[in-house]
Amino acid sequence: MSPGPRSRVAFAFFAAALLFLTAASVAAHAVLQESSPALKSSVAGPDVPVKLRFNVRIDAARSRLTLVNAHGASQTLEIGKKDPPNAISAQANGLRPGVYRLRWQVLASDGHITRGEIPFTVVKP
Repeated sequence: MSPGPRSRVAFAFFAAALLFLTAASVAAHAVLQESSPALKSSVAGPDVPVKLRFNVRIDAARSRLTLVNAHGASQTLEIGKKDPPNAISAQANGLRPGVYRLRWQVLASDGHITRGEIPFTVVKP
């Protein structure tokens, strides 16, 4: 017995609703598209500019950047005020050669928080 036209329409409706809800939940989170320093890169110190670009608008005022050194000591970086709506930047000054982790937390414009970490190495200029 084959499904009737009503069954096909109902199936198509539920499939479209599921696709819409899945796409909406993926788009709701800020996804890091580009970073400087890049993931696992080596950069010349002692002063390192930091820039993160995301796929959606973010609330820079409620976002955070924290730099963690190889010994676990951390420092909060001040986020710049003149970034595009989908980016944040900061300046890490006086870094000694070694391994660092840049921890970031951003609030997307729809209220979802996303976190991540970017390991990188500072080398002598």
